[in-house]
Amino acid sequence: MLKKLSFDEPLYVLAPLAGFTDLPFRSVVKKFGADLTVSEMLSSNALVHGSIKTLHMLEKNPNENPYSVQIAGSNVDIVKGAVEILNNQDGIDIIDLNCGCPVPKVVGNGSGSSLLLNLPLMGDIIKTIKETSNKSLTSVKIRLGFEEKNHIAIAKMVEESGADFIAVHGRTRAGKFKAPVDYDAIKEIKEAIGIPVIANGDIDSYEKAKWVLEHTGADGIMIGRGAVGAPWIFHQLKSGSSDISNEIKHDIIMEHFDKMIEFYGQRGVSIFRKHTHTYSKGYRGASALRNKVNHIDDISEYRGVIDHFFANSEIL
Repeated sequence: MLKKLSFDEPLYVLAPLAGFTDLPFRSVVKKFGADLTVSEMLSSNALVHGSIKTLHMLEKNPNENPYSVQIAGSNVDIVKGAVEILNNQDGIDIIDLNCGCPVPKVVGNGSGSSLLLNLPLMGDIIKTIKETSNKSLTSVKIRLGFEEKNHIAIAKMVEESGADFIAVHGRTRAGKFKAPVDYDAIKEIKEAIGIPVIANGDIDSYEKAKWVLEHTGADGIMIGRGAVGAPWIFHQLKSGSSDISNEIKHDIIMEHFDKMIEFYGQRGVSIFRKHTHTYSKGYRGASALRNKVNHIDDISEYRGVIDHFFANSEIL
């Protein structure tokens, strides 16, 4: 049952991020303040061909309500087939079409930001999702253009094709993740269309999040890389304060580790190493901690080491 997605207050969304926004991470940010979580991007082709790995990526934590599944695809019939498969999956409230991924492998298949080069096809795919889906909402994630900005035309096509809301990453595909984010362009989209707009791109602090909301007039913000190593940004936004105690950080880190073990079993230890590295940035003794955990495979030993470290170490 969809927990109503309200745009009366700013919506705080965890962006899909390959290799990071898996079920354990999403469940933690949801528990500590995110309004909406989105699956890692799934290939429509993989869904249609019954990929076990892809179907496993659909799994969600019960607290993820509402829950969005993001798909990528460039063939109307294949996307239709993927949506029909998702229709048989309970617990999904939103189907999101990725029209922003800049990765060459995705772009080479005509998916992701490649769709920004063919707006009629993008529109047909959005209409197909909207008409086929039995889920409550359809959304679209875009960039400002492929090589050059044509963000207003893109956004208007998204709206005209029936999407319920749009998330905008404020760079072109050519800008990858390096070019400055054009928040003015996100503001222009917000002023040009009637559906809710979620702002995305380089939102890496409480203060930046508040500024982006005010500057763009957006209905919400989507945070991806800014939440890696600092998922408490959602707690800050929900509590309305940039203050965050070491105790809350410690609680969030340990919750994340426990969810990783619950979901991945023993393999969760090795996967969590990259998270330990990002969490420990700025802490006294971080380098020694990283060296130590790189050689620990036992679940309880690993847990004990990071529990002690984050409970007792000081932030430099």
